[in-house]
Amino acid sequence: MTKTPPDAEADAILEPAATRVRDPLSGRSVWLAGMIHNARIEGDVLHFTLGAKAEHGAEDLERMRDALVRNIQATGWPGQIRCNVRPDVGPAPQGGHGGHGHDHDHGHDHGAARQAPAGGGVRGMEGGGMQPHGGPIVKQRIPGVQRIIAVASGKGGVGKSTVATNLAVGLALSGWKVGLMDSDIYGPSVPTMLKVGGQVFANSDKKIVPHEAYGVKAMSIGFLVDESEPIIWRGPMVMGVVRQFLQEVAWGDLDVLVIDLPPGTGDAQLTLIQAVELSGAIIVTTPQDVAVLDAVRGIEMFRKLDVPVMGVVENMAWMDLPGGARIHPFGEGGGRRTAERYEVPLLAEVPLDGAIREGGDQGRPVVLNDRGPGLAFRDLAATVREALS
Repeated sequence: MTKTPPDAEADAILEPAATRVRDPLSGRSVWLAGMIHNARIEGDVLHFTLGAKAEHGAEDLERMRDALVRNIQATGWPGQIRCNVRPDVGPAPQGGHGGHGHDHDHGHDHGAARQAPAGGGVRGMEGGGMQPHGGPIVKQRIPGVQRIIAVASGKGGVGKSTVATNLAVGLALSGWKVGLMDSDIYGPSVPTMLKVGGQVFANSDKKIVPHEAYGVKAMSIGFLVDESEPIIWRGPMVMGVVRQFLQEVAWGDLDVLVIDLPPGTGDAQLTLIQAVELSGAIIVTTPQDVAVLDAVRGIEMFRKLDVPVMGVVENMAWMDLPGGARIHPFGEGGGRRTAERYEVPLLAEVPLDGAIREGGDQGRPVVLNDRGPGLAFRDLAATVREALS
């Protein structure tokens, strides 16, 4: 097996950690601000330099350095950490860091067993730009993107990605400029559902150019790794990718960016809410009680973090049999009751229909059809567009 060059190993460890530490001068992460230089691994020691400007105070530098060390430890790096601070030589030419030559400035050694400071903060969610429990001080706007909505679910298997994809395509059919960001890092579905793939490339501004299908600009981790390759990453790495997809993709001018969140209430959701201002969140559930209970948790999460809940989509609401009878294999009315309980709209009731499954598998979303189950998603897109307008 060919060994990864040491600098690439150092970058893989540093990027997710440095993406989560804010530079108080620029408001960007220290990684995106190009403040990480000379990253390398020597033996069991990770070396890197934090480039400082004259405007940085000693307290700012100490806080950023300590936050970097804690976040690196949170990635599971078992060795020593040596962070040097020196006057910055300007933005890095590639990625978020500078060259990999030796740095002769004096630094500080930090053992892997170093403890987080007292004060009640959540480990890994402290440091520059973070309040004690992970709340941001500054949210960054995505240039050209007018609105951002999240499609979420409390549990997997309820058809959230199907709803997000059909909603995005439906909004594009209505004439809007639409982006679709697949933030389900462990189980990306968008490449299959839009039937688009292949490697993505950076433009002259060093931003990733998203793929496009059915008038929707799409970005997914599935474009960056082989479809059979498992994503075995810790939380900080997932959070780093979510931030990269938000800020380092050439989205261009969009009326709306639809974000397909992974199920649950974990790292990706918190990162998204901390990073950008959301216009609203849509909760997807099925009628059955176990799905509704998890949907309630999703609603509560968004409300506690001051994100408007636009409404509920009840998926797999019923099934029409060939003889004309209608059955409810997963129960009846769970989504409606949830919407009434929280006084939010029931945005759509989507049937359990083979055409929806076939459209997802074939990469031709059913919303492209102006009849049958495609109408449910067209109505959903019209309702969401009206609410956002």
